[in-house]
Amino acid sequence: MTKGNDLDPQDWAAFRAAAHRMLEASLDQLQEVRDRPWQPVPDDLPERYLIGQGGDLVGRIERDVLPHHGGNIHPRFWGWVQGSGLASDLIAGMAGAVINANVGGRDHGAVYMERAVIDWTRGKMGMPEGASGVLTTGTSQATVIAFQAARVRALPDVRKTGQGAVQLTAYAGVGVHNATRKALELIGVGADNLRQVPLINGQMDAEALSRMIAADRASGGVPFLLVGTAGSVDLGLFDDLNALADLAADHGLWLHVDGAFGAWTRIADDPWRALSDGINRADSIALDFHKWMYVGYDCGLVLIADEAAHRAAFAARPAYLEGAESGLAGGDPWYCDYGIDLSRGNRALKVWCALEAYGEAAFAAAITGNCALARVMGEEVQRHPNMALGADVVSNICVFTARVDLLPEEQSQLNSRIARRLQETGEAVFSTTRVGAVTMLRAAITNHRTRQEDIVAAVDAVARMAALPSI
Repeated sequence: MTKGNDLDPQDWAAFRAAAHRMLEASLDQLQEVRDRPWQPVPDDLPERYLIGQGGDLVGRIERDVLPHHGGNIHPRFWGWVQGSGLASDLIAGMAGAVINANVGGRDHGAVYMERAVIDWTRGKMGMPEGASGVLTTGTSQATVIAFQAARVRALPDVRKTGQGAVQLTAYAGVGVHNATRKALELIGVGADNLRQVPLINGQMDAEALSRMIAADRASGGVPFLLVGTAGSVDLGLFDDLNALADLAADHGLWLHVDGAFGAWTRIADDPWRALSDGINRADSIALDFHKWMYVGYDCGLVLIADEAAHRAAFAARPAYLEGAESGLAGGDPWYCDYGIDLSRGNRALKVWCALEAYGEAAFAAAITGNCALARVMGEEVQRHPNMALGADVVSNICVFTARVDLLPEEQSQLNSRIARRLQETGEAVFSTTRVGAVTMLRAAITNHRTRQEDIVAAVDAVARMAALPSI
């Protein structure tokens, strides 16, 4: 395609033809997605990816790339909380590639688009006017940003002097996502200073939490952070966020909500919308668009109620990043003052294109529909005499065992084998998780392509395999 040192196409007509082939192949992938489940990777695939082979690039992508996806585009993928991707991502990707925006700052359209996406989300979450935010790679990065803002509020000089001997302590329910632990490690608080609060009916025990806070203060610790969960990764459970907001206010703690997928119940119908009541009272929220808003990877967001606290945690402008009243160096604020990255892609474009293409009501219906399908799966499980739910279906996650009549270890082994076998045959993708002593099948439905017939067929397939003498 190129000659010498020129990296642009030398033959634009040939490149245009190749690009059209790639577009058609991409559209085929989307239109025929139901016929393209995950498949095991061929033994020779690593060799096909070796650099320097050249040849027909589009042909190689059709043969060696498109078939070997991670499965989450398929309607019967429920194994992990992964979004299914949207056709609008293809349009966003083309526009994003030719603009090649760096959204660290300066005065250009991508910055204003990110502001629009953040403000729309702020409104949906019910956070106050003037709340701050920044798009991230995902909830894990968003959590680090939120926790750093909380740490700087607790220790205003920490960016200059370090934390020293101060023992900051944080609190979250048992089973909180590992992003919380990682973030505390990364900002220097340390995982040993995370107190895991016991649960009652799937929510943090307020009395136990208060006792832990008092004990830490009595021993010289500095409680600074309370982490609530909107949609637990194993069972789809929600903390009582209003109760946590009251506790945080009483104890002077920063309330952060891990809403990676569950925050989006704010745009669902009741009864699921009520699960996240109180999220508007959080000091910060971490969430993903690439999960339950279905857009392509990667796109997360942190929202922080106090813009000044957000900026205080990250702002730093060396001479080469000085702003200006006008020109390209204008346009304030710059997003590099609100997070980790200076070089940032245009993540907002995917979200903006999706909302403009389909409208908010379509996403509300899809999220509501996913929860309704999880409920249907629970009913289908209970229809089979040897199956049993591991927990009530609260939101979009259904966890169950295929043979309740077996001993716990036998159930665990059977459920794991069934999950692997269904993945390999392309019939459905479940993952597994532990409930008590049993490893169970788990479906996390964040897939806008799933239909009720997929649910029924997948549960029937589990029952069929569970009845085999060996699998």
